[in-house]
Amino acid sequence: MSPLDLGVAMLVVALWGINFGVAKVALLEFPPLFLMALRFFIVAALLLPFVRMPRGKLLGVLALSTILGTIHFPMMFNGIKGIDAATASVVAQLQVPFASLLAAVVFKDRLGWKRAVGMLVAFAGVLLIAGEPRLGDSLGALGLVVGGSFAFAAANVQIKRLGDIDGFALNAWMGLFAAPQLLVLSALFEHGQWEAVRNASWAGWGSLLYIAVLATIVAYGLWYRLMRRYDVNQAVPFMLLIPLFGVLSGVVLLGEPVTWTLAVGGLMTVAGVGIIVLRRPRVVVNDKVTNLT
Repeated sequence: MSPLDLGVAMLVVALWGINFGVAKVALLEFPPLFLMALRFFIVAALLLPFVRMPRGKLLGVLALSTILGTIHFPMMFNGIKGIDAATASVVAQLQVPFASLLAAVVFKDRLGWKRAVGMLVAFAGVLLIAGEPRLGDSLGALGLVVGGSFAFAAANVQIKRLGDIDGFALNAWMGLFAAPQLLVLSALFEHGQWEAVRNASWAGWGSLLYIAVLATIVAYGLWYRLMRRYDVNQAVPFMLLIPLFGVLSGVVLLGEPVTWTLAVGGLMTVAGVGIIVLRRPRVVVNDKVTNLT
């Protein structure tokens, strides 16, 4: 990988990792579902004028938007709101073992003992983190992040079924379909949306723009370029650095503590994910997956 593309890869994983801390800042000012509705409206508005309609695949994109818009993002962002960004960035990596398990069930992919060991190590790391006393009142939020990670893994299965589709078109049309779903859910289960819009600070609006523009459009645009130029084996391992930047974003932006339990559990989780990714990266990562958070 050239020095320029090495820098691009590091920039992408930094944008995705920092997104956890930025999301916490945004959630201080916007209700979670309403925040995601705004995010998808912005993505759709910025991308739709420049992409073609994925004819013949709109029903599949609609199904994907339901998995992500109705299940994944409500669970993930309500979970992130209830726990620290560092913990969320580590636990969210369970999407990899979940995706590997679903690939074995749906596509009859052979797990193998190495990937099975990787799964056990990753789940053991999360269990270690969950047993930390400071999370005693936040296990529900932690469970939402775990559930959101499983839903994201299920979204990977749907993306694989879609076949070849332009990544920007996928993000644009999925945003168009997901935004109304999230807006309806927000109207049913949240309150204070318009007060949040009127009273949001520059930090709140800046965080929203970061999530929609930098972490979604820019990061995935750069990632698609890398995936076209290099083998999956060369690009995917960089994703193991996402929790590092997630932890740093929590420490720097929010002053979150890094405990020994989080450090050890995080290393176990990332190590387990690393075993899975480095063993069979094509199974667990799709180059057209939408945003992590």
